[in-house]
Amino acid sequence: MSQRNQWNFKTLFELLLISTKLGFTSFGGPVAHLGYFHQEYVRKRKWMDEKSYADLVALAQFLPGPASSQVGIGIGVVRAGVIGGIVSFIGFTLPSVIALILFALLLQSFDIGDAGWIHGLKIVAVVVVAHAILGMAKNLTPDVKRKTIALLALMGTLLWQTAFTQVGVILVAALIGFILYKDHQEVDVAKMTFPISKRFATICLTLFFGLLIVLPIFREVTAVGWVAMFDSFYRAGSLVFGGGHVVLPLLEREFVPTGWVSEEAFLAGYGAAQAVPGPLFTFAAYLGAVMNGWQGGLLATVAIFLPAFLLILGALPFWDALRRHDQVRGALMGVNAAVVGILISAFYQPIFISSILSPVDFAFAALLFTMLVYYKMPPWIIVVTGALGGALMAFL
Repeated sequence: MSQRNQWNFKTLFELLLISTKLGFTSFGGPVAHLGYFHQEYVRKRKWMDEKSYADLVALAQFLPGPASSQVGIGIGVVRAGVIGGIVSFIGFTLPSVIALILFALLLQSFDIGDAGWIHGLKIVAVVVVAHAILGMAKNLTPDVKRKTIALLALMGTLLWQTAFTQVGVILVAALIGFILYKDHQEVDVAKMTFPISKRFATICLTLFFGLLIVLPIFREVTAVGWVAMFDSFYRAGSLVFGGGHVVLPLLEREFVPTGWVSEEAFLAGYGAAQAVPGPLFTFAAYLGAVMNGWQGGLLATVAIFLPAFLLILGALPFWDALRRHDQVRGALMGVNAAVVGILISAFYQPIFISSILSPVDFAFAALLFTMLVYYKMPPWIIVVTGALGGALMAFL
């Protein structure tokens, strides 16, 4: 028994070291993260074969939440069970959480919200989201039907900006996708197993939906600040299809109009989030720290990632049956197309109209975009250039 525990500890420690290394070095967004994972876990260490890895990535794309984080959790589960998934998540996420909490505290301590380099980071946000839109539109709206769904989602989220608009858009898009693509079929679907019982998975899924229903009620009954924070971040993490960039409009419309976070601080933090490795969902740590210090940052991190945990653990044992269901895949295709429209809406407001204030700003954004997309420079160079350029423009 002691030998088994020793082996488990050794495995968990190895997993923590590797995931932490990835947490410090994985720049470039979720697609890049998946490439880093593939290189480290599949090609180098052979913890998972190519097909199983591709299937796990497909599952993460199917579920709402941060895809790369969910893949990392899944790999940890394969390697060392549920505890392995938790350890893998901590290693990959903690470096960027700490960096963004420190940035939030620095921003408040020195009152640097109007600094030129902050404006430069806002322009970086314009560039990064524009790049994300182009990449996701190419993959998620390849035909006219899905382009139309994206257009309707764009119009809906721009013209009716309420707390329920995005949820409604996602539900309508799922219905349209179900109708239009119910006969869509996938080939070459392999089986894959994980060390999680269906009973445990059912508990996770029940808890996911239960919190989604109970938290808003508990928020209204108690009127406690930290409960309201937890509810807002939990719902954002529960309703995001398409990765970290799509969480932007949900968080912006949750916290900026209510006055919890100023628009300047929100955009400055979003720009800073591009400078750190790891998942973009750790932007929640920055927002939580702006609102309630480092304790708020940790609470926001737990709240926004908890849905991803519950969903990936709850879905793994049922994935084989679920992904063979053509109607479910059709609904997902409609939802993914709507994500593109939501992205464009978020790109226009608040990002573009709050960041591009002059022809010089637009020219600088074009330069950064070219550096990122055509010169293939690392994202951290784009962030540093944006901050320095913003400071220079303010000085001149």
